[in-house]
Amino acid sequence: MTLKRVCVFCGSQSGADPGFAETATNLGRTIADEGCELVYGGGEIGLMGTIADAVSLAGGRVVAIIPQFLDDWEIGRRHSDEFVVTDGMHDRKAMMADRADAFIVLPGGLGTLDETFEIITWKQLRLHDKPIVVLNDGGYWSPLVALVDATVKAGFAAASHRRLFQVVDSVDEVFPVIRRAITSSGV
Repeated sequence: MTLKRVCVFCGSQSGADPGFAETATNLGRTIADEGCELVYGGGEIGLMGTIADAVSLAGGRVVAIIPQFLDDWEIGRRHSDEFVVTDGMHDRKAMMADRADAFIVLPGGLGTLDETFEIITWKQLRLHDKPIVVLNDGGYWSPLVALVDATVKAGFAAASHRRLFQVVDSVDEVFPVIRRAITSSGV
C-alpha cells in the first residue's frame, strides 16, 4: 500500500493551549511535505481550519468532507481542493474512512472522541487495517490511553486491543510510526 491520504480528526475549536494550533500547523506542513493529501472534517474554524490552511500553504491537497447541517453551522472550508457535503455524520465518517490510508488524531472534543473510538472499533472488528496514530500533544490524550488501559484491566477489552492504535508525543514521530504499521501489517 502506498500512503497517499491521511485523515486527521481534530477539534472545531482551537483549545485553551496555543500549542495545539502550533502542532496542527506543523502536522499540516508535514503532511504536505510527505506528499500526502489531507482528508478531514471540512470545517474552516478551530484546529480543523488550522491544519487545512497549513497543508494548503505548504502546497498540499485538502479534501474537506462535512455534513450539510455542520456546513451551515460551522462554516465549511469551501476553498478546499475538494469540498464534499454529505447528508449526515455517518456518511461523513464513512467517506473519510474510505478515502484515508491512515488516521491521525489531534486534540479535540466530543466529536473527535466519537470519530476516534469509531475508527478504532472498526479496526477491532476488522473492517479496516489502517494505521491509527494518536498525537498526544502535551499529554492531552493521556486520559484516553488510561481509559483504554482500564477497559483492558477490567476485562472488557483484550490486551491486544491496546495495539489497535499507536500513541506518539511529537509530529516528527507520526509518519515513521505510520510507515512501520503499514509495513508490519502488509497492507
